[in-house]
Amino acid sequence: MTTDPRYYALTEATWPPAASRELGPVTLREGQGGGSRVSAATVQGTAADADIAAAEAAMRAMGQACLFMIRDGETELDARLEARGYAVKDPVNLWVCPVAQLTDVPVPRVTAFCIWEPLAIQREIWEQGGIGPERLAVMHRVQAPKTGLLGRHKDKPAGAGFVAIHDDAAMVHALEILPHQRRCGMGAWMMRQAAFWAAEHGAAELAVLCTKGNEGANALYASLGMECAGEYHYRILQQGD
Repeated sequence: MTTDPRYYALTEATWPPAASRELGPVTLREGQGGGSRVSAATVQGTAADADIAAAEAAMRAMGQACLFMIRDGETELDARLEARGYAVKDPVNLWVCPVAQLTDVPVPRVTAFCIWEPLAIQREIWEQGGIGPERLAVMHRVQAPKTGLLGRHKDKPAGAGFVAIHDDAAMVHALEILPHQRRCGMGAWMMRQAAFWAAEHGAAELAVLCTKGNEGANALYASLGMECAGEYHYRILQQGD
């Protein structure tokens, strides 16, 4: 499987690091606690051992773990990092579909809403799912068209999410359903709400990232007819190395 590079650009634009800079062939990202996606370094081309060592020193200087994203075809980098003591972390699937695929069924009234700035209840739902202020700061950094998602089931809050657009594609992030509201179809309705919003703002495609270990979410995206169009994983230097 080969991931279209435009999806990497989509991810970066809709879930951006606080800062990034080039150090030789390595792109360093400052995540400020916003998670792996905004903190992982990437390599363009080939990195010598000295380049990797310099990147490690720079990540430590930022107070971050030594973390690299391994993209399609980067088997040599993957092997070299493994030899340096890096462990695999969070393999990820990329799911995509045409926006029109999820706008064929209207979202029932008062089931899902698009709201920005986030309401207190959205922040509370995210916090319960481990999405705290650092990840909210990532959302606020997005310069592209964006909105928050709020789902309701039986007149009670059910879920929260975030969606933003880059070029002609939208990406959903931080989709969180409250535990007692799961298995009620809320994830599907919120993805459809994201698709309707994306269509209104000119996007033709909808994408979402999901760790491979999240069986429920991967099953949801597959049930919506989304296609797994790419994958990547991280390598993290184990503590004590």
